[in-house]
Amino acid sequence: MRLTQVGYLLRFHCEANNLLLEHRYPHLVLVAMTTDRVFQLVGSCNNYPWGKQGQESLAAQLCRKTDKKFQIKDDELYSEMWFGDYPDYPARVLETGELLKDVLDKNKEKLLGKKVIKRLDGQLPFLPKILSIAKALPLQLHPNKELAAKLHAKDPENFTDPNHKPEIAVALSKFEVFAGWKPLSEIEPLFRLPALRPFVPGDTTQWADQTLREVTRKLLSADESTVKQTEAALLSTSRSELGDAAYILDLLPRLQKQYGPEDPGSLVALTCMNFMVLEAGDALYIPADGIHAYLSGDIVECMARSNNVLNSGFCPPGDRNNIDMFTDTLTFKAHSKADMLLPSRETPKSRTGKTRVYRPPMSEFDMLRAELGPGEEDEIAESEGPGVMIVVRGSGRMEADGERFELAEGAIWFVAPGVKVSWMTDSGMEIYMAVV
Repeated sequence: MRLTQVGYLLRFHCEANNLLLEHRYPHLVLVAMTTDRVFQLVGSCNNYPWGKQGQESLAAQLCRKTDKKFQIKDDELYSEMWFGDYPDYPARVLETGELLKDVLDKNKEKLLGKKVIKRLDGQLPFLPKILSIAKALPLQLHPNKELAAKLHAKDPENFTDPNHKPEIAVALSKFEVFAGWKPLSEIEPLFRLPALRPFVPGDTTQWADQTLREVTRKLLSADESTVKQTEAALLSTSRSELGDAAYILDLLPRLQKQYGPEDPGSLVALTCMNFMVLEAGDALYIPADGIHAYLSGDIVECMARSNNVLNSGFCPPGDRNNIDMFTDTLTFKAHSKADMLLPSRETPKSRTGKTRVYRPPMSEFDMLRAELGPGEEDEIAESEGPGVMIVVRGSGRMEADGERFELAEGAIWFVAPGVKVSWMTDSGMEIYMAVV
């Protein structure tokens, strides 16, 4: 942190003779501004109904470790901690309380860099989060740039920006998720079952992506009575008839308990989408227009700077968007579990190889993951744009921009372009860092 010139002189005199200064200069006020290239942030936690309760929420725990004013209530649900500059739940500079966005706006060239200014709208181009998930998130997709711009122009209250929102999710624990489409060869046999056959267009001779689009439309458009009857028929189907999809018999009662037996999201997710169970360190890439619904676990999530979403299930009817718009927007690029996975790779940024990178096919960011054992360290080369990092486990130290910083669990740090960082730990530490 630095002070303006007037503020700095004021502090100097204040330390020497506080009472005299206050009496002689009552009209002067200390003005604190962050102009460092490395500084600590505090995130914002929210309370969506799919979050984990009280102390069970990792998002809340990590938020509390940095924000001492934040109190975790045992009867509250805590879903996400955001630590970007997006206005809904913005990060602030820990030492001064300034909004991260305000600091970046005042120091764009220094804190964002020429690449971000010229190519990525001159603002932090990514939005990192910690999610703690107790029950299914809405069945959703994030509109591409063209649709997002139209929706924002038409309804800026609900679509608060004109940007797309491709995203990655990295598991911090066991993570269950519906993501992307099963191969058509796995979907088609299920829709030969008497319970599901009515949802197939009558003129279908061979399944194609357009068939799947229309099946999804019919499932989402079904009235509550039809959804209930279809789900009841599925639950009476034998495991042998369901084959590789026999997990439907285990998951459907769980989803019904969460959202009732009349929510059509269960039918789409269970019959048409990949159900995946990831372990810590596994990651997914969700493209713009990619259908998905997170089901349980704790994750680090990062996305292009947007909060636009279209919902169609696992939520009250009043929260669902237009079904035709939803189904017409769907993309069908992913048709297997492998299509959705995003493996970590070696990165030349890491000097010791203790840090790996998840590199999604988008220009806004990469995600670094450092796993350091006791006594280990790593040095990360500078980037062309800004980075935001969080310590999710353990503690240690960081050297950056000629200074040394203590790193504790839950600590969030902003790192400007052109700044090399070194991490070291005595007891072990895990760090995630979104970088341009």
